[in-house]
Amino acid sequence: MSPTPTFKHSAAYTNDEYQSTHYNLFKDSITAPLKPVLPPGVTRYALDAAILQYMAIVGWDQVVQGEALTEYIDPYELNEAEGKRKIPSVAVRPKNVEELRKVLAVSDEYSIPVWTFSRGKNLGYGGPAPRVSGSVALDLHRMNKIIEVNAEFAYAVVEPGVTFTELYEYCVRNKLKVMPSVPSLGWGSVVGNTLDRGTGFTPTATHHQHICGIEAMLANGEVVRTGQFAVSGSPNSHLSKFTFGPSIEGLFLQSNLGIVTKLGIWLTPSPQAFMSCSFSMPDLEDVETIVDVFGPLRRDGLLPNTVYVSNVIEWLGMIGKREEFWSQPGPIPDWRVKELQKELGLGYWNVKFGLYGAPDVIRAHFNELKKIVEKKAPKGQLTGEIFAAKDGEVLDAASVPEQHGGFFLGIPSLWSLPMVKFRLPKNGKGIGSHYDYSPIVPSSGKAVLEWVKVAKTICEAESFDLFCDFFMHERHVIFVNMMTFDKTNPDHRSAVQTIFQNLFEEGKKRGYSKYRSHINAMDQVASLYDFNDHAYRRFVETIKDALDPKGILSPGKQGIWPKRFRTDEKLKAHL
Repeated sequence: MSPTPTFKHSAAYTNDEYQSTHYNLFKDSITAPLKPVLPPGVTRYALDAAILQYMAIVGWDQVVQGEALTEYIDPYELNEAEGKRKIPSVAVRPKNVEELRKVLAVSDEYSIPVWTFSRGKNLGYGGPAPRVSGSVALDLHRMNKIIEVNAEFAYAVVEPGVTFTELYEYCVRNKLKVMPSVPSLGWGSVVGNTLDRGTGFTPTATHHQHICGIEAMLANGEVVRTGQFAVSGSPNSHLSKFTFGPSIEGLFLQSNLGIVTKLGIWLTPSPQAFMSCSFSMPDLEDVETIVDVFGPLRRDGLLPNTVYVSNVIEWLGMIGKREEFWSQPGPIPDWRVKELQKELGLGYWNVKFGLYGAPDVIRAHFNELKKIVEKKAPKGQLTGEIFAAKDGEVLDAASVPEQHGGFFLGIPSLWSLPMVKFRLPKNGKGIGSHYDYSPIVPSSGKAVLEWVKVAKTICEAESFDLFCDFFMHERHVIFVNMMTFDKTNPDHRSAVQTIFQNLFEEGKKRGYSKYRSHINAMDQVASLYDFNDHAYRRFVETIKDALDPKGILSPGKQGIWPKRFRTDEKLKAHL
């Protein structure tokens, strides 16, 4: 028997393309039927009683059970065949703060943990699946109001269900001269991505650093606001991060201390001009030069925005399937990679970034960059193409060809999703999936090159290719080792787990932590923060126990467990 879920009664998206892709992503990922599970320490009778109350709050059709829970598991789960898949007991979908408060009250009454998410598109990191099987999937996608977009001061205030695409379309429809930053996939939640420290490509690409004013609900239903947003009627609610006393916004990032219900985030004013810039270098070892040239330029402000660097294998993943390039066992040999570079006109490393502002300023920046590159990286190829509006006007992002603009101008899409199919067989079978190891590495050419060589060796030992990219910030890079695989292939699943564990151990030796984590590795990553016998964890646990004494909000998220899960041996066994 295989599940045949229907989404008709509860479509996640009004956008037909997104809904169809969403439906197929989850439907096609199932290789074994879902089994009913109970919340830890909760009887069937208590759960049924709670479900009736949930239905009275949100409506019967907004409480999802049984096989319809297909869209609430991790579509890329590695451990499904071993019976270790994380599954919720039920999903509940409130549409506003009042319904959310009542849902939490029921959950508190029955001590039922909830796993909160906005759109559940944290793919490669667990998606919407709960850390603790049997938790209620608390789906906030119906809380989808765009409360305000202020073009004069370039900020937006949104609820959790608002996607990057919806925010972009709102700005276009209302002719607002601002650019939201978007990640590579536009169907995710602005709030969810930002709180998980996701990143994009425009000048406000480091999303969590551009938060300004949060509203969050605590486990007891109380609502708190941060910064100037906590001053009733303040015109500075989303203009200033200053507060009076301790700043608490950070407590809600990658957190289970509260549920963010409104978020203010800064946008980029639409520029008069934009230059699409590309740089490539032919050899693996050239990554050292790239980092040592572009790193200082990020720090001194010549390049004020994120620089995105990807290797040739990732570009192959965007173009086609691996078997089309190399059909033999083992990793693609270096000689074949060189052939493919020549055939496709690709560097081993391919760098993309944008320059924004007045045309003369952009040209001056680019000319200075050109001088530096010619001197320090002469074998690299640098190109720049400028797109400008008339004097006194701002650039229409949609007028820039997609290969130059796209998400560098805040235009969302689903362009990178097909990469997960890279290792599927040509016969059309299999389930494309991916898993990531994404460490924070110093922005040092020597450190990054060393990591590249280590990662390549680890991947190739399991017959995988080094498939990677990294985002250059001022002083560090976020390095993403992506393992694309066929979930139906047991050898692939085993290899991915080995690669991840070996990368983790090598990262641990160097003091590298991941910038975000799959739910299955959260405890492992949290264990790295070991100063003073894990004083950080004890500090957050103290706050957790004070704010959420029954431990109902996302237990185990980021390795933070409430007291009852830390002390109750029966609950520990359930994990």
